[in-house]
Amino acid sequence: MSTPVLPLLGRSLAAGGVAGLAAGLFSLLLAEPLMDRAIRLEEARSAKEHAHDAAGTAVAHHEELFTRTTQHFGLVVTAVVAGLALGVLFAVAYALINRRTAPGDRPWSRALVFCSAAFVAVSLLPGLRYPANPPGVGDSGTVTDRQSLWLAAVVIGILGMLLAWQVYVRLADRSVPVRQVAVAVTAVATLAILFALPGNPDEVPVAATLLWDFRVLSLASHALLWAVFAGVFGALGLRAVARGAPAATAPTAGVTA
Repeated sequence: MSTPVLPLLGRSLAAGGVAGLAAGLFSLLLAEPLMDRAIRLEEARSAKEHAHDAAGTAVAHHEELFTRTTQHFGLVVTAVVAGLALGVLFAVAYALINRRTAPGDRPWSRALVFCSAAFVAVSLLPGLRYPANPPGVGDSGTVTDRQSLWLAAVVIGILGMLLAWQVYVRLADRSVPVRQVAVAVTAVATLAILFALPGNPDEVPVAATLLWDFRVLSLASHALLWAVFAGVFGALGLRAVARGAPAATAPTAGVTA
C-alpha cells in the first residue's frame, strides 16, 4: 500500500520550514557570536599579512558588501529555505522507502527513527570526517575540491545508512544481537571508507577553543534541525491519523525494499 504524495509533501514542507527556522535562530543566537570572533581574527591575520611594505605603501581597506545585520537576517532566511528544500527531498525519500507500508502505522515513532537515520547519514558521519570550519578559513582556490569532498562524504553516509538498514531487514530471521552486530560492523565499514577520503586541503589558523566551540555548535544546529523536523512531521502524522486521513509511515524492520 503506497503513501499519498501530496499530504506527505505538505507535512514534510511544514516540518522543513519550522525546522529551518529553529536551526537558523539557534545559529543566530549561539553560533553567530563565534563567527564574528572568527571573522575578526581572520581580518587581523589578513591585516598583518598585507601590512605596509618596506616602501611604506598602504593597503586599501575594502568594505563589506553586506552589513553583519543583513547577513544575520539572510542566515535565518537561508535556513528556512534550506529547510523547505530538505522537506522536498525528505518527502521523496520517505515515500520511496515507505511504498510498501500501510498508511497510519505509528507515524510518530517512525518519524523519529527516519529522521535519526537521516541525521546520522547526512550530518553526523560527514561531519566526523570533515568538521565545519568558521568563515574565512580556507583558500578560495580549493572551494571546489572541498565541496566535492563534502558531497562525497554525504553520499557515502547515505549509502552506508541504506546498507545498514538492508542488513537489518535481511537478517530478520536472526536474533536481535546478531542483527545489531551486523549493523555496527556496517557502520564501522562506512566510517573506514569516509576516513579513506583525502583530508581537508587547507590549514585552519583558528584558536583551538574557538574552533571546537564552532564545530560543536554547528553539529548541534544540525541535531536541532532534525529533531524539530521529526517532532513536527510526526505530530502532523498523528493529527492526520486522528482525522482519518492517510498518514506517511516509515518501513518496518521486516519489510523488504
